[in-house]
Amino acid sequence: MTAGTSGTTTTASSASGTTTATGPGATEAAPVTTWQRHRARLGATATGFGIRWRPSPYLVLGGLFWLVMSLAYWRVPICCDFGQHAAVVERLKDDLLHPRHPMADLPGDGSAYYSPYAVAQALFAKATGLAGWQVVKLSGPLNLLVLLTGIARFVRVLTPRPWAPVLALFAMVLLWGTRMAWWSGYLGLMSMTGNLGYPSTFGIALMFWAWAWAGSLAGAPRSWWPYAGLGALCGLILLIHPITSVAAVIGVAAFALPGCIDRRGPSCRRAARVGAAPRRRALVMWALTALTALAVATTWPYFNPLTLVGDQSVDWIHRQLYTDMPQRFWLAALGLPALFLRWRRNRADPLVLMFALDCAVVGYGWLSGHYTYGRILGLTLVPLQFALAIELTAPRTWGNRRAALAGATALGALVGFVQIQAGAVVPRTLDPIGFDQPPRWPSYAWAAAHMKRGDVVLTDGYRPMRSMPAFGVNLVAPAWPDASLAESARNKRLSEVRAYLDPATPATERAAVVRRYHVRWLLVAPQQPLPPEAVVVSWSARTGEILARVGGGSARG
Repeated sequence: MTAGTSGTTTTASSASGTTTATGPGATEAAPVTTWQRHRARLGATATGFGIRWRPSPYLVLGGLFWLVMSLAYWRVPICCDFGQHAAVVERLKDDLLHPRHPMADLPGDGSAYYSPYAVAQALFAKATGLAGWQVVKLSGPLNLLVLLTGIARFVRVLTPRPWAPVLALFAMVLLWGTRMAWWSGYLGLMSMTGNLGYPSTFGIALMFWAWAWAGSLAGAPRSWWPYAGLGALCGLILLIHPITSVAAVIGVAAFALPGCIDRRGPSCRRAARVGAAPRRRALVMWALTALTALAVATTWPYFNPLTLVGDQSVDWIHRQLYTDMPQRFWLAALGLPALFLRWRRNRADPLVLMFALDCAVVGYGWLSGHYTYGRILGLTLVPLQFALAIELTAPRTWGNRRAALAGATALGALVGFVQIQAGAVVPRTLDPIGFDQPPRWPSYAWAAAHMKRGDVVLTDGYRPMRSMPAFGVNLVAPAWPDASLAESARNKRLSEVRAYLDPATPATERAAVVRRYHVRWLLVAPQQPLPPEAVVVSWSARTGEILARVGGGSARG
């Protein structure tokens, strides 16, 4: 090759891997190694030290997203299910091997809340001396980091396009609907401000890693141990958040099925015989994955997740997920054209199979009355959102249909952001419109300050029932069903709480409730009358709620 400016000639020797510069203006015939040429292509500096590194779009924007959402999560006070998860950590801190019921003074045997995730949190709390609610708060940014890296790894299995993970992330947090979907395991921007520290978020983060792992195994079969490792990861997800494990297994199956099923016609019998051995090997390997997952899940000492199959105790809570489904999720339908294009290209596309299997599970939940399966609706949107992101990052030039899809997606993301999600990241002080904000429940630290650890408080308030256990105290009646307490027993406790707070209940019956459940405190709304035996200790200036002492309890000194 001749360079016109200097008149030098470069001769390359493929055998030696060196390049020699000769001709007018060349002082020496200095050999240039292949490694030096490689450094030059990567952008070596003029001084010869280091290689210029250019971060990917996802690293920059994903890092910014991590920072913004961590701050948004941190500013939202304890609310909703937060107190339940903090209480789990407190119970494990008190007794790691035999924890009590998360919310009541009862044995906790069989409670599904005592997962490996909760045990790890409790060990961290014991090592640092932090309270349960502080550990749950600190878990949020860590869970988000695992989630973001899992999304990047999963999208990389589907496509090498550098902007695809960016669009997938923003589609996942914006393309939901125009009605609030605030549920554990639903990862819109708004719900993230409350549930980043929950086990469901960590389970979903591991789910993306499991899908990426399954995709890599489907693309390049390997020895047995990666399949066993994937099974162990799936078993861990089952223990951490059982309903998320349903979607996780569906995703793994979507990658595994095409390699295990012969989809060729009878005219290809000879080719089918040749491919039978790899298919048999794939079946054996994926069976190993399933068996390992079951082994991990069923050997966990705190509870057996298989006993939760068919449990209907929380189905009534989840029925509304079906009745309000269009309003909560309609923006994700923008991904249907992209998913259809993937189906036309490949009938066994993993995102297509995921969506079909997810819809089958959701449909089963509706038809059978097991509405808890509706919890995977948030993860049913992922194939739509990610297919859309991959389609919109295809190289240009674009046709009219793709341009129209891009415009509709941008409009849908704007509608979703303004209508529902904006308040998650725009503080009220900077809000020019009046976006809906995350819930800001009052703190009950003022009441907990008077109680001793393990004291029993009687209350029927929606917020105190879900917040007080975070401070290490017990309720007469737990707010949520739990496998360690029969639902009939929980309902009986709830009825006795209502009876105690009823002014028409005789004093002897109230005293029997206090003795039976070792009640020391009442926490009542300002409009609720106090029984004569209650002694007011404190009250909340914000809510007007009253803390009173009963049953001979004494305030903490």
